[in-house]
Amino acid sequence: MIPFLIIIITFILTEFSAWANHKFIMHGLMWYFHADHHKKNHKSTFERNDIFFLIYAIPSWLCIMFGMMNGYAWYTWVGFGIALYGLAYFFVHDIIIHQRFKLFTKSNNLYVLALRRAHKMHHKHVGKYDGESFGMLFINPKYFKEAKKLKASQN
Repeated sequence: MIPFLIIIITFILTEFSAWANHKFIMHGLMWYFHADHHKKNHKSTFERNDIFFLIYAIPSWLCIMFGMMNGYAWYTWVGFGIALYGLAYFFVHDIIIHQRFKLFTKSNNLYVLALRRAHKMHHKHVGKYDGESFGMLFINPKYFKEAKKLKASQN
């Protein structure tokens, strides 16, 4: 039970960490790597922005590896929580929102519509400053209201 709780708590805390990293690091000191993610025309499958995968993957891997080497210490489960968040990020951000892979392209789910709207508002700012909606899973309620209006107009 404790490992499960550590994984879930880490997953949730990673969302807040990702928000802060996105707002203050990606749109700050490391804008060079994130800037191409805000450009509409990509010439390749990969972006410089994909380097941020390593920022989460390496600590996750180290926690899992060293934790398993030490009898499944508590930080093993922290590593799995970070890895689970990474998997969710890939699925939500890369597949559902940006549709890097053409799956779930016609979803009419309210949460998915709100996610896409919030992320669209984030990307309307192509520069380093004046951004909004830096999180991934927890969305400002105003985007749910906008998604409801959109969904109602589609019916």
